[in-house]
Amino acid sequence: MVLKHNHLAERANRAAEENQAAVNEDPYRLSFHIQPPSGLLNDPNGLVYFKGQYHVFYQWNPYETNHGAKYWAHMASPDLVNWEELPIALTPSEPYEKNGCYSGSAIVNDGRLYLFYTGNVKNEAGERETYQCMAVSEDGIHFEKKGPVINLPEEYTAHFRDPKVWKKEDKWYMVLGAQTLEKKGAAVLFSSRDLENWKHIGKIAGSGMNGLGDFGYMWECPDLFPLDGKEILLISPQGLKPEGFQYQNLFQSGYFIGQLDEKKESFAHGAFAELDRGFDFYAPQTMHDHKGRRILFAWMGMTDEQEPYQPTVSYHWIHALTLPRELHVKGGKLIQTPVEELRALRRNEMKKEVRIEAEKATLSDAACVRAEILLEDIRLDGNSLTISLREHAFLKFNVTEGTLQVERPDFKDGQPETRSCLLEKLEKLHLFLDTSSAEIFVNGGEEVFTLRYFPSPENEAISFEADGGASFHLRKWELGT
Repeated sequence: MVLKHNHLAERANRAAEENQAAVNEDPYRLSFHIQPPSGLLNDPNGLVYFKGQYHVFYQWNPYETNHGAKYWAHMASPDLVNWEELPIALTPSEPYEKNGCYSGSAIVNDGRLYLFYTGNVKNEAGERETYQCMAVSEDGIHFEKKGPVINLPEEYTAHFRDPKVWKKEDKWYMVLGAQTLEKKGAAVLFSSRDLENWKHIGKIAGSGMNGLGDFGYMWECPDLFPLDGKEILLISPQGLKPEGFQYQNLFQSGYFIGQLDEKKESFAHGAFAELDRGFDFYAPQTMHDHKGRRILFAWMGMTDEQEPYQPTVSYHWIHALTLPRELHVKGGKLIQTPVEELRALRRNEMKKEVRIEAEKATLSDAACVRAEILLEDIRLDGNSLTISLREHAFLKFNVTEGTLQVERPDFKDGQPETRSCLLEKLEKLHLFLDTSSAEIFVNGGEEVFTLRYFPSPENEAISFEADGGASFHLRKWELGT
């Protein structure tokens, strides 16, 4: 077991080293996000605070920029800002995971760190098998695999994965994403006293339950947690059809606010709401940290037909994680705000009052490539405000229509594509711009747009235009670790 893991880890590290020169030449390499050394990154896994550090694992294909057999890469930080790459935590070294160590979670128990994940297998007949597995570490770096702790219940297809584990009172619970035999998405609950022997409680939410109609053919990456007197179920449903401004990406990520009744096998909840309105956001997961906060990371990417056309592919890497976000419930809605630790990235503050009349206002120094920009007290005299991000992506608010829209060129053919949400009033914008990413927090985190974009490296300007005039208070910082 250990020998094969070590062999696979060494092989992955060699692949990363061989690609490092090309990766380092990429002008779109990010500056303050978690990103793979090379290859493909996708879902965040195992978010946990353990022995004085934040630990974030992620799905990693070290060899190619497509979705092959996944490893668990491992990052740690004392402050959510300065990240250290640790040895690879999990490799697909065992028969029950030979086609990938898929997504999962982490918990701390009796001073040890436990990882729960899905072992993915394609058998000789080409059929999928799935196993929910456990690994344990004393030091948070080296993990001993304990093997499968849950096999597939007969009520579900082999699309049964992504265990999230937590403790309530004296019992452990696990929620999994699932597909029923009728090809309907669901969230399934288990319980345990010892983390090794798990009881199948049943399906607690899904298509056809709690007032939902047909709601996707598979639910991925569930997360269930208490927050501000409510209980939140995060889920990433696949197979939703677009409805107006909703569900515009190939796959979606969102949440239900409700109440879990473990004994009645139910999670009574309200309507589904999307977490992020942008192009590149999927598989969000959370942790509860030592400060009592609920912190979220997500995959800043998407599996769709545009994925192979991202320009970083030619430099042998693709995708990143979002910045960490603190969650709260306010007015029946999940609010996301950048964690306060990110202020440590700030350099060279600029403050100014901006008044736009006949001409547009422009910020044209290099600090706009990696910058935090805060617009407050936004007042529009006319019908619209447009913010140009390096003349490549555009944020547009329309007063009459009550919409906020983000536009960028399609990676495949360069044609404009948009994502939008309804917004009654625009009062505050908080932008985090990295070399090739933007995370836009609207009205204190009421809405968020996350996107990758790839402007000309020579274009460093941010500009503002208003139809009829506008004013706002602007603060800007350069960002760097």
